[in-house]
Amino acid sequence: MADSVSRLYQATLSCRHDDPSTSRTARLLRSGRSKMAKKLAEEAVEVVIDSMNGDREAVIRESADLIYNLVVLWVASGIRPEDVWKEMDRRERLLGLAEKLPKKKFLDDHSSRRKVVILEGRRARKRR
Repeated sequence: MADSVSRLYQATLSCRHDDPSTSRTARLLRSGRSKMAKKLAEEAVEVVIDSMNGDREAVIRESADLIYNLVVLWVASGIRPEDVWKEMDRRERLLGLAEKLPKKKFLDDHSSRRKVVILEGRRARKRR
C-alpha cells in the first residue's frame, strides 16, 4: 500500500502545474485547502454510508477516492507520505500497531489544543 500511495503522491505532485481544464487533480489543487478538505470529508462519509449498507464493492471504490483526496490534501499542505509513515511507526512503538494515540496523553504532551475553525457558510453560535 505504501508504494501505491507514494506513486499517487508523485503523480499528484507532477499535476500541480497542469492545465486545470484538462486535469481534475490540477483543478482540485488550485481550489484551495478548504475545498479539498470538503471533498475528503465527502468521500469519508460515502465510505461510512456504503459500509453501513454492507456494500463491499462500493466501500472499495469510495476508499480509493478517499485516499486520492487525502493525498491531494497532503500535497497542498506540504506533507509527504514519509511524514505520515514516521508518525505511524512512532505510534506503533508506543502503543502497538492497531492502537490510536489516546487524546489525554496527546494533550499532556502538547500544551495547546487545536484551533477550532468555522467552515464557510456557517456562523458560530455562542455557548451559554
